[in-house]
Amino acid sequence: MEPRLLMDMKPMKNTTAFSHRPDTSPRRVLRILLLAAADLVLAAGIAFFVYVSIYYHPEEAATEALVSDAAVRVEQRDDGWFFDGPSEEKLLVFYPGAKVGETAYAPFLRRLAVQGMDAYLVKMPFHLAVFGAGRAAAVLEDPAFAGYTQRYVGGHSLGGAMAASFAASNTSCTPNLDGVILFAAYPTKKLDDSLQELSIYGSEDRILNRQALRQGREYAPADFTEYVIRGGNHAGFGNYGFQKGDGEATISAEDQQKEAVRAVMNFVSAREKACRESGKASF
Repeated sequence: MEPRLLMDMKPMKNTTAFSHRPDTSPRRVLRILLLAAADLVLAAGIAFFVYVSIYYHPEEAATEALVSDAAVRVEQRDDGWFFDGPSEEKLLVFYPGAKVGETAYAPFLRRLAVQGMDAYLVKMPFHLAVFGAGRAAAVLEDPAFAGYTQRYVGGHSLGGAMAASFAASNTSCTPNLDGVILFAAYPTKKLDDSLQELSIYGSEDRILNRQALRQGREYAPADFTEYVIRGGNHAGFGNYGFQKGDGEATISAEDQQKEAVRAVMNFVSAREKACRESGKASF
C-alpha cells in the first residue's frame, strides 16, 4: 500500500515564495539613495565639527599680552585684534596657523608692535585660514589703516601660505601692498616681482615641509630673503605649547620670537631705506 499512497500524493504549490517581492520602483530606490546621502552628509558634518573643535589653546602669556599699556594699545575688533604701537608707517596683517587659537600669537605681535611694526591679528573661521584667505582685504581697505605706507601680509604655517595666496591674487587691486612675511610657511602661487618676501623658520622645525619650502622659492619675487632661526622650531612663533610632530627647540619661544622680530624689522627697515634713497614717492 505504501507505494500507492506515495504515488497518490500531489506536490503542494509554494504559495509564499513570491508573495512578497521587494519594491524596486524608481521612486523607492531614489528615496533610499537620498536617505543614504543624507546620512553621509550628517556623518561628515559631525566629523568636521569634531575635528575643528580640537585645537591648540593659547597659554597664559597670550592672555596677558592682550592687555593694553603705555607701549602698545590692543584693540579687539569683530574680525581680529589690532596691536597699535609707536609706528604710524609699518603694518603687518597676520594670519594664524591652522587649528591654533588666534591669540596664541599675541605675545609675538605685541613684541613686533613695540619695536615699530603695528600688527593686525585676523580671526579665522574654525581656526583655519583656508576659510578666510581673503580677510586681509577688509583690513587693508579700512580707512583707519590707510595712513600706513609700508603694508605687508603674512602669517604662520597654513596662515602664511594663505596670506601669500592672497598677495599673489590681489597685487593689482590692493593699494600699497609691499610684500609678504612668512613664518614657517611658503607661497604656493607666483608672487609678483613688485612685492618683497621674507621667509623665516626654525632650524628644528619638523612640521614644515622642506620640499615644499624649496619649491616655494620658485614662486618668490626677485626681492626675496630667507632667515633661519638656529634652535627654533615650528610652534615657537606662538604661545600654545608643543605641537605634535614638531622638533625640540633648543631656545625658548620668547627668544625665538625676539629674533624673528629683529629679522622682520631689519628687513622692512632696509627696504624703507632703499626706497627713500631711490626717491620712491610711496615713502
